[in-house]
Amino acid sequence: MQIHIADDIHDLSRKYAYWLVEHMHYTLSVRDRYTWVLSGGSTPQHLFGLLAKPPFREQIPWDKLHIFWGDERCVPFSDPRNNGKMAYDLLLQHVPVVSSQVHYIPTDLKPEEAAQTYEKLLHHYFSDQGPSFDLVMLGMGSNGHTLSLFPHTDVIHETERWVKAVFVDELSMYRITLTPPLVNRASCATFLVSGKDKADMLKTVLEGPYRPDDYPAQIIRLTNNELHWFVDRDAASALASFGKAL
Repeated sequence: MQIHIADDIHDLSRKYAYWLVEHMHYTLSVRDRYTWVLSGGSTPQHLFGLLAKPPFREQIPWDKLHIFWGDERCVPFSDPRNNGKMAYDLLLQHVPVVSSQVHYIPTDLKPEEAAQTYEKLLHHYFSDQGPSFDLVMLGMGSNGHTLSLFPHTDVIHETERWVKAVFVDELSMYRITLTPPLVNRASCATFLVSGKDKADMLKTVLEGPYRPDDYPAQIIRLTNNELHWFVDRDAASALASFGKAL
């Protein structure tokens, strides 16, 4: 695991963008496609805007990308809460991606049907063994959730299904989420975390006891340990390792 600390959300986005371009080019030097899972939430919004403009727009091999989502609210694509819509508005409509290689979670279907349909798609890409995605981009909520793995929900300990429909009581809505068995087989995963309101939880997740039922972000433990945390100073301020990571 590596921790990368930036000054603020703008510096965080720039650092991540440079890292991302390098990771894409390295991966594509040994294979012919790059499978990338996008996240929702507020932190990636500045990053997506950055990637849609020079110099990063010209440095990314868009035609080689196969894009997926880690989770999605069961709302129409036109709804501003839809993660796919957010990525489309800020990034995807502005770059030359191949539309057939952009795989939105189908929220026009009933939740369980949407989960099964997305899982079937993923089985066309990945086998039951070995690496899954080249990169999974993740966020973390102030309650320690990541993807749609919320505290004290059964999906945290899912071992078979790759995609699940989950009803989140505290939000009174269904969400579709990738599950730990698939995500933990990724070649690489990154968390992007910003803001003072995440500081205590980040410290708990990284330095506290392993309690994934309480802090679901802890369940993300990649098989090959290629896990990176990109955080700003505010989010990192409570870490005992803060000074060491600078």
